[in-house]
Amino acid sequence: MPKGVLEQTLVLVKPDAIQRGLFGAITSRFEQKGLKLVGVKMMALDEAVLREHYAHLADKPFFPGLAKFMQSTPVIAMCWEGLDVVNTVRKITGITKGREAEAGSIRGDFSMSVSCNVIHASDSVANAAAEVKRFFKGGEIHGYDKSEYVNVYAEDELNA
Repeated sequence: MPKGVLEQTLVLVKPDAIQRGLFGAITSRFEQKGLKLVGVKMMALDEAVLREHYAHLADKPFFPGLAKFMQSTPVIAMCWEGLDVVNTVRKITGITKGREAEAGSIRGDFSMSVSCNVIHASDSVANAAAEVKRFFKGGEIHGYDKSEYVNVYAEDELNA
């Protein structure tokens, strides 16, 4: 098992992805990469969580529309773990504007919009830590041995 520093990051499967039935396709991208799912739940987002999560946007004129969209269906919150997982998930996710995102990324393959971009992924290690705590409470993150790690990381990475 990895002895290097494992990071955790938050991924939210947004309402547009829920409506389009993309949860499995999105999740499989992270699984195929070799990342470890340590938390997952479906949840309805209330105004308080949205204001905290989007604090940097809460005073923008488009925030009410964003909040309405994010409350239009439940979202699926996931916590993924791995070495350099925040940057890895961001690469798999693709840039915010879906129609400009690189083909092969989640947004590049499934999104045409800035707002309806199917997924949220933490943008830094510090934000990931705060976001995981925001969406997952005690006992909802699960540590376990992932037997395939021997086929995901090189030995020197495992023992770093």
